Amino acid sequence: MRTINKVAAVTTLFWFMKIVATTLGETLGDFISMTLNLGYTVGILITLFFFILILSVQLNVKKYIPAVYWTVIIGTTTLGTEISDFIDRTLKAGYLVGSLLLLSGLLTSLFLWYKKYGNLEVYPIFERNKEFYYWTAILFSNSLGTAFGDFLSDNLGLGYMTGALITGFIILIVVLLHYFTKINHVILFWIAFVFTRPFGATFGDLLTKPLAKGGLDLGTVNASLISLALMVLMILISQRKQKKELPFQS
Repeated sequence: MRTINKVAAVTTLFWFMKIVATTLGETLGDFISMTLNLGYTVGILITLFFFILILSVQLNVKKYIPAVYWTVIIGTTTLGTEISDFIDRTLKAGYLVGSLLLLSGLLTSLFLWYKKYGNLEVYPIFERNKEFYYWTAILFSNSLGTAFGDFLSDNLGLGYMTGALITGFIILIVVLLHYFTKINHVILFWIAFVFTRPFGATFGDLLTKPLAKGGLDLGTVNASLISLALMVLMILISQRKQKKELPFQS
């Protein structure tokens, strides 16, 4: 029986797309809640509706479709931005508490995934149930990354550029560990996946925030359009690469 993979392979292009998707999610989330002045509660409802809608499409397609898959990733990053800001600014819990809550959610989802399947392999994925665990863990990791990035830049007062440099440095260390050590690649994947989110979050803030706060003052609309253009370009590249490859079979 032929089974076809549903998710993206972890390649260099994957990580570039993940970073741009997280930046887009940050700027889109801020556009909805702050630029449109809809607030974080309404922002969560809007982004949750979009996430559920596109996730239902992803779960029902029969193979990996780059445009659908990466739209779900963008959905998790946008919703993650709203969740993080809701915990901090509406519930007044703060980014540190929010980070700890979301870390608990991520570890719980990974534990349940491992308990059911005996591994945390993220590629290939064929089963819908396993894919559900996959997307749950991704949503928690992107929400956690948002809260942690804001914790670095706001609570610790490091500024957006410094926060981006710190998280970028951590990602570089993970890459070096991947190539030069025998540390489990799945563990390194999830560490990198979490930290690409604060990198994208702090970079998104760097693009949008006023000059007085250490940003480039491009605004959420311009920053979102730039990130969206880059994302569309890379999705097209991913689709062209996929057409040259045979579907993963078992």
